[in-house]
Amino acid sequence: MKQTAVEWLMELQNSQKGMLFECDIEQAKEMEKQQIIDAYIRGNYKSNRDMYWKIESAEKHYNETFNK
Repeated sequence: MKQTAVEWLMELQNSQKGMLFECDIEQAKEMEKQQIIDAYIRGNYKSNRDMYWKIESAEKHYNETFNK
């Protein structure tokens, strides 16, 4: 089963006795971004059209929604 970025970060925090580093948080943010992009692609495209276009569209959606 895949972990969400939050689950991964919580597990990491528990294993490091509550200590998180900036690089851990940045990695969790990247994981979350990829999970959002993957969900966008799965939710919006049901055919096997050009994958590059799907990824480009998903990244555009992420940037417009979350990088304000």
